[in-house]
Formats: sequence, C-alpha cells, structure tokens
Amino acid sequence: MTTTIDLLPLVWFGIIGFGVFMYVLLDGFVLGIGILSGFAHGEYERDIMMNSVAPIWDGNETWLVLGGTGLLAAFPAAYTVLLPALYLPLSLMLIALIFRGVAFEFRFKAERKFGWNTAFNFGSIVATFCQGVTLGAIVQGVATDGAQYVGGVFDWLSPFSLLTGVSLVVGYALLGATWMVMKTAGNLQQKAYGWSRMLLTGVIVCMALVSLYVPFLDGDYAQRWFGLPHALLLVPFPLAAVAVSYALYASVLRRSEYWPFLLSLAMFAVGYGGLAASFWPHIIPPDLTIWNAAAPPESQRFLLVGMVFLLPFILFYTGWSYWIFRGKVSRDMGYH
Repeated sequence: MTTTIDLLPLVWFGIIGFGVFMYVLLDGFVLGIGILSGFAHGEYERDIMMNSVAPIWDGNETWLVLGGTGLLAAFPAAYTVLLPALYLPLSLMLIALIFRGVAFEFRFKAERKFGWNTAFNFGSIVATFCQGVTLGAIVQGVATDGAQYVGGVFDWLSPFSLLTGVSLVVGYALLGATWMVMKTAGNLQQKAYGWSRMLLTGVIVCMALVSLYVPFLDGDYAQRWFGLPHALLLVPFPLAAVAVSYALYASVLRRSEYWPFLLSLAMFAVGYGGLAASFWPHIIPPDLTIWNAAAPPESQRFLLVGMVFLLPFILFYTGWSYWIFRGKVSRDMGYH
C-alpha cells in the first residue's frame, strides 16, 4: 500500500519537472528570439524582436532557479551526480546566459551595436545547445556508483547528446518565430511566418531522429517502446506529435496569429512527455530513481510548506507580467 513517504518524491518530481518545463517554454522563445536575431534585416527588425521580450525575459529565469534549487533540496543524490557529470556543458550554458543578459542590457545604450548583437545571438545559440546536450546526456544515462559519479569528464559528449543539442536549437527557434508571429506585424510578421514553416519541418525531422534513436540507447528503452503492455501507454505521444504538427502547419498556412505559438508550446509538451515516459521512474537513468535519490521525508515535508506559498506567487507575477505587456510591439516601444 502506498504511504505518504512514497508519495513525497512523486510530488517533488512533479514540482521540479513543472519548474524546468516552465523555464523551457518561457525562456525557450526568448532564446529563440536570440537565435533568430542573427537573421534580422538591420537594427530596425532587431529592435522590434528584442522589444517583444524586453519586459518579461529576466523573470523567466526564476523557473531555472526553482528547478535547480528544488533538485538540490529534494533529490540531493541526483544533484550530486549531475554536477560532476555535466560540469562543462552546464558551465558553458551559464556563461552563455550571462553573455546574453549583458548584451540585452547594454545593446540598447550602445551606439555601435555589432558586438552586443553578436553576444546576444551567439550567447543564445550556445546556451540552447548546451541545454539540449545536457538533456541528451541525462536521457542516455549517467554512470553512477550509488550517489557518486564514476564516469569521465566527457561522457556527456556523444552523437545522441549532440543531436538533442541541435534539436533544441531548432525547437527554440520555432518558439521564437511563432512568438514573433503573435507579437509583430507587417513585413517582420510575414518573415516570421516563413521562418515558422521552415523550422517546423526541422523540428519534425529532429523529433523523428531523436525518437528513433532513444530505443537503441538502452535495452530498457526498447522494451518500453516496443514491448507490451507498456508500449500501449507510449503510443499516444507519437500520435499527439503528428496531430499537433499538422495543426501547427495548418495554422501557419492560414495566417493565424495566436495558434502557431500555442501549438509550438504543445509540441514541446509532447516531446518532453515522451522522453520522460521513456525513463520513468528514473530521475537519472539507469540507476537513480526518484525514490533512491530522494532526500529524507522530513526534509521534503518541511520544504513543501514553503513551496505551497512560493509557487502560486511565482505563477501570479509571471502571468501578471505577460498580461500587462500583451499585444503587438513596435520599434518605438523602447526597452526602458
């Protein structure tokens, strides 16, 4: 019979997963704007692109902090393993995010913008790629002995992790393109429609390659995807991916303004749901589950009290900021 202690890791896994997923969705399109800024035609288009996310971009980082600190507090064994295993990609990601943030703040004040534009574009690409590599390294498995990492410095570097890194760059760019469809008008919006069509094709190809690759990473993955009855539980994910892709392509063709972005978010939900279902109940495959990586139940209960008050507050001010700054943007809507 399931006890309260057994349920606590499930609750915390849900909270951390929700925090990470919110970061992927909300900061994903901002990073996508940074990726696409390298294709903008002059400073006029780049100003509009950056103004579309200027009031809300830094608040999105709250979800990254929530996910990281929640992992440390609720699953310290997983945190202890992940840091040495992924030290290089995580360090590069943080450095790139710093470059992006600094460029965001100083570009609007600079007379010569080339250097800041490059930092914003390159920082966004590197940060996104490192996030994708980190995800791929976790999915492919981390060598552990109990709660200790026993692998090498470059175990994270593999064809699969590089594939997930490239896939996330394409996926975030799609989020950025559909965000611009929703937030801009005129020539830039038409250009965003074109980017959306092209990037959707890229995302479909990347999702197909990752989905085909995953079952061959480990025998357990293959059993989950192809063995009955568990395979029946995973069938909805590829079916949902096909349905969402078709709906997204149709919405772009008919020039919808809101549906492309919402359906792009849905594509990420389906993709991440499929990956999570592949290695559930592991938090770090192949050995650490959410139960043997969990903190003592007393610690989890104590932390949960604070999270009950904190999480609704974060949701409130995030939703409020997006509501306040809704609508189309233009170049004269300055950063400050």
